[in-house]
Amino acid sequence: MQYPEPISKLIDSFMKLPGIGPKTAVRLAFFVLNMKEETVLDFAKALVNAKRNLSYCSICGHITDEDPCYLCKDERRDRSIICVVQDPKDVIAMEKMKEYNGLYHVLHGAISPMDGIGPEDINIPDLLKRLQNDEIQEVILATNPNIEGEATAMYISRLLKPTGIKITRIAHGLPVGGDLEYADEVTLSKALEGRREI
Repeated sequence: MQYPEPISKLIDSFMKLPGIGPKTAVRLAFFVLNMKEETVLDFAKALVNAKRNLSYCSICGHITDEDPCYLCKDERRDRSIICVVQDPKDVIAMEKMKEYNGLYHVLHGAISPMDGIGPEDINIPDLLKRLQNDEIQEVILATNPNIEGEATAMYISRLLKPTGIKITRIAHGLPVGGDLEYADEVTLSKALEGRREI
């Protein structure tokens, strides 16, 4: 079906978002058409403000509206530990836990030769600069437990080994409340590999 150009452009715009297919894009576009004009303008302003007023912290790479970010400025945080993550969303997930009190370093991606992403395409050089600080005693590699995340963690660990800094990797395995019978072989293997004494 042929839509008028304005709605067609709106549908195309929604389809550029991750996880939004043609049917969902059409549903969202018609939902927006039924919204009050004031609400649509507020929504549009929120999009523009987020794009204009957010940037990445010059120290850790986390998303922020001021530089350095609130995490890097917080003097109460443990400055001897850096947790390396792939995306700003990972920092937010870690902070929700309220268990970790060290610093972060956001890579903005993972090594993926299939996608043409090498070590020079992610934020590894800034991590190396940060580690020249004698205060850093441990680097926690908290990249995703997939092929790209594992390759990135392995690359960084080999790069950092000569520095003498303690390098750890977050544990992988079965989720709390999960059943063994539904776990895949890789997950079970990682759970067995990461076992600890109780």
